[in-house]
Amino acid sequence: MSTSRRTRVRHEFVDAMPEQLDEGVLYVSVNRRIVLHRCFCGCGQEVATPLAPHEWQLEFDGESVSLFPSVGVWGIPCQSHYWVENDRVIWSGRLSRDKIERLRRREREEVEGIGPEHPVPKKDRRSRFWRRRR
Repeated sequence: MSTSRRTRVRHEFVDAMPEQLDEGVLYVSVNRRIVLHRCFCGCGQEVATPLAPHEWQLEFDGESVSLFPSVGVWGIPCQSHYWVENDRVIWSGRLSRDKIERLRRREREEVEGIGPEHPVPKKDRRSRFWRRRR
């Protein structure tokens, strides 16, 4: 396990997730709509980011990937917060417990606002979580 924060990562598109995740690798499964990696702070914790319109979205430009919105791993001791843009990790400052709770509440409210009464149009579902830039 590394103890230094990463600033660059590599991505791998996979059909099935490997049993062992290597550090510094974003494992992307478009079919399973998920991205897995070990926390980029070096703590070794596994981080899952589901790809869905109301969760994370992935962008692939033919060479690198970006993941939106930011990744905040509030449920593990390191509480890291970062963005992945073009295979680079952009670190955010540490957030207070109060700020984390406000963000979690806002995320819950956003998810609750998406449901049967506010469906994502069928034709837009795939493009909302996965986009290839040209």
